[in-house]
Amino acid sequence: MAGRENIPLFMSISEKLIYLDHAATTPVREEVLSAMLPYFSGTFGNPSSFYTIAQEARKAVDDSREVVARVLGARMSEIVFTSGGTESDNTALKGVAFAMRTVGKHIITTAIEHHAVLHTCHQLEQFGFEITYLPVDEYGLVDPDDVGRAITDQTILVSVMLANNEIGTVEPLSDISRVVKDEAVRRGQNITMHTDAVQAAGFLDLDVGLLGVDLLSLSAHKFYGPKGVGALYVRRGTPFEPLQMGGGQERQRRSGTENVPGIVGLAEALRLATQERESESMHAARLRDKVIAGIRDTIEMAHLNGHPTRRLPNNVSVSFEGVEGEPVLLGLDFAGICASSGSACSSASLEPSHVLLAIGRSADVAQGSLRIALGRDNTEDDVDYLLSVLPGVVGKLRAMPSLSAVK
Repeated sequence: MAGRENIPLFMSISEKLIYLDHAATTPVREEVLSAMLPYFSGTFGNPSSFYTIAQEARKAVDDSREVVARVLGARMSEIVFTSGGTESDNTALKGVAFAMRTVGKHIITTAIEHHAVLHTCHQLEQFGFEITYLPVDEYGLVDPDDVGRAITDQTILVSVMLANNEIGTVEPLSDISRVVKDEAVRRGQNITMHTDAVQAAGFLDLDVGLLGVDLLSLSAHKFYGPKGVGALYVRRGTPFEPLQMGGGQERQRRSGTENVPGIVGLAEALRLATQERESESMHAARLRDKVIAGIRDTIEMAHLNGHPTRRLPNNVSVSFEGVEGEPVLLGLDFAGICASSGSACSSASLEPSHVLLAIGRSADVAQGSLRIALGRDNTEDDVDYLLSVLPGVVGKLRAMPSLSAVK
């Protein structure tokens, strides 16, 4: 790499800050923080104790559980609070797998799931479970018929995400669930349906009856709540073995002293996100479409990843030929723009995105990916600034000598 460090690329760091990575995390809303604050100090009791401040904390947890249940169209008893989306996914898959291991050991998922699902499935393979990883089409859509054809007499669990965290594609989940349940009835089997809905909250309807799922995972920090708290819906009667043992909290399904401030924050954030879903979706979609059109108009050899219309309203995923994603992010960062190359949970990896490879992108094109995830505070001016900066960043990178040329 001798000499490459002398090639000027980005001259100075901007004082601007435009945050366009809301799929990675979101800031805590002021209303959410205000709801949480009393439970850090004043009402700090352990909800499992009996004195007054403890019972006040217990009431806060119960009230929060009611809010989450109402949004999901579920019973309060079916809501389990966790530490976030990763734990919710792990608990859902392992909880059902180990509870049903004497019935069957076959699980169906897709090639584009979040690593919280995929790595859990890899671990379950070490315990003797057989996993089918279904392919997707060029847009990242799962064919419900492929799910039905993959079911065997050993199938106990199907896990398909509601909306993809990298490319934003929204899956036909209710159709998939219907195929799974119909096939289960035909075979006389009990097949449990799980969805990772972490990216969907605030944009899509989470009614578990309409979705047809038995388990659903959420994470508060994706919809303007605090980090470190999530929820798992577990339909009554679903075979389930707890992973975390101890004091028996959460109806014996997830032991450990409840994170009362976090739970309160999750519930308030989910309530607000659901209440404002239509207006926020329209706002995000308007900005999203402007970003997509602007990139297409100003940057050659740019490919939109994901479905053109069946996608989250705030998601723009593009791949640029002839550049790598990390230098693009560096150039945007110097200009004061925060974005991502894909999943924040694997951003340190040098491997191409498994999602982009699954939809047919070559490894080279997949390496040049950029994800823009818009939020409630983003404006037309933010988009204009992005579109004024991004073409220059990509152009400079394409004009640079290749690594082989400067060795």
